[in-house]
Amino acid sequence: MTGKVAVLFVCMGNICRSPTAEGVFRQRVEAAGLAHLIAIDSAGTHGYHVGEQPDPRSMEFALKRGYDLSSQRSRKVKPGDFALFDYVLAMDQHNLGLLEAACPPEHRHKLGLFMQHARRSGALEVPDPYYGGGRGFDLVLDYIEDASDGLLELLRSRSG
Repeated sequence: MTGKVAVLFVCMGNICRSPTAEGVFRQRVEAAGLAHLIAIDSAGTHGYHVGEQPDPRSMEFALKRGYDLSSQRSRKVKPGDFALFDYVLAMDQHNLGLLEAACPPEHRHKLGLFMQHARRSGALEVPDPYYGGGRGFDLVLDYIEDASDGLLELLRSRSG
C-alpha cells in the first residue's frame, strides 16, 4: 500500500451496524499491520444518536468476539466526508440511496454496499438488528467479519 486509504462505514443511526463494522475492520487492519495506512470511521445517515456510544447489545455481542466498541461515539455523515474518504460503504440499499442523494457527483464512485466485499455469506445487505433479538447481532457480526476480510483483501491487492 503506497498511500493512506480512508474507509467510512455508514448505517442509519451509527449505533449498531456501522460501529460494529468500524470495530471489526479496525481490528483486522491492526492485526495485518496496516493501521498506519488505513483510516477507519463510521457515521449514520440520521442524527438520532449523535454523541452516544453504540447500542449496548452491539457492544455486548462484539465484545464476546473480542471487539471493543466502547470508545466509539455516534456521528452523522457530514458533507465533507465524501471528499475525505476513499470508500463510503453503506450497510443497506436504503442508506446507500440516502448517501447517493447527498453525495456530490464527483465522489459518487466512492459509494457502495459493504457486503459487496463479502466472500462467504451471499447477502447483499447487513440487516438492522435494532428491533430484534441477540441472534440478529450475531448475524451482523458474521456478515461484517466476512465483508471485512474481503475489503482488507481488496485493499491489499490494490497496494501493488
